[in-house]
Amino acid sequence: MKNKVSIIGCGNVGTTTAGFIAQAGISDVVLFDILEGMPQGKALDLSEACPLWGSASSIKGTNNYQDTKDSDIVVITAGLARKPGMSRDDLLFANAKIIKEVAVRVSRLSPEAVIIAVTNPMDAMAYLAWKTSGFPHKRVIGMGGVLDSSRLRTFTAWNLGVSPSDIEAMVIGSHGDEMLPLMRFTTLKGVPVTELIKRSEIDAIKERTKKAGAEIVGLLKIGSAYYSPAQSAFEMIKAILLDEKRLLPCSCYLNGEYGVRGIYVGVPAIIGKEGVEKVIELKLDDPEIEEFKSSIASVRAMIEKLNI
Repeated sequence: MKNKVSIIGCGNVGTTTAGFIAQAGISDVVLFDILEGMPQGKALDLSEACPLWGSASSIKGTNNYQDTKDSDIVVITAGLARKPGMSRDDLLFANAKIIKEVAVRVSRLSPEAVIIAVTNPMDAMAYLAWKTSGFPHKRVIGMGGVLDSSRLRTFTAWNLGVSPSDIEAMVIGSHGDEMLPLMRFTTLKGVPVTELIKRSEIDAIKERTKKAGAEIVGLLKIGSAYYSPAQSAFEMIKAILLDEKRLLPCSCYLNGEYGVRGIYVGVPAIIGKEGVEKVIELKLDDPEIEEFKSSIASVRAMIEKLNI
């Protein structure tokens, strides 16, 4: 039987993620949205592209949660998008209601699924999805770290004038302004970029990485990033479906790792068919530890506001 990935929310991120899955042909896809006609139309459009991709994936658009039953993975992209001047915190209460409903439905219809939370503020929404679904924490993951690290790779490569594919990077902490781009762990084919880039330029790269989402929102005026978030979600989906055991920075539940307990925050983790199979603990220096603590505090503050 084919794999089944359900995507909740047919906005730009959800639909683009569905397209990446279908193009790769690694799973059937269900696109769910509350707006009648939207998921059906987008699913039909994607289905008509499958012959050109050489893909046998089935894509179904629906307004009925029942069609998501027995999914292997459920990707939650539903929610309000950021607007110019809006922080991820502004989205907290509006999107929390949506996440609660989705998590309840998923837990009933796909009790063995892995949930990938994309909706912002992502770390808090991942925590809420875990608490509401009742799933083991290893089967609820937040997407942000893959995206933030890809942005760091991009800006670092531009600075050095090299291929982004030759850059390895790591961003931990919250998927927000308090994220921590780890330049000590960012390399060009194994060479630390701290040996290749001036300190002032490194600081500029870190700052642009932190503000990358807002930069795109400001340029677009209406809407937010979706190609890079969708590809980031796809990397996680593929790692789970194909049991790739990939090291990916994701928002994971910490149960003592890094001396932290009871919170979702971005850390490197091994991702495979079971979801989060192992959290990797990096040896952070003192300044990094302080920044990480600040990042954790910002996520805790959001979770406390939710009063779960």
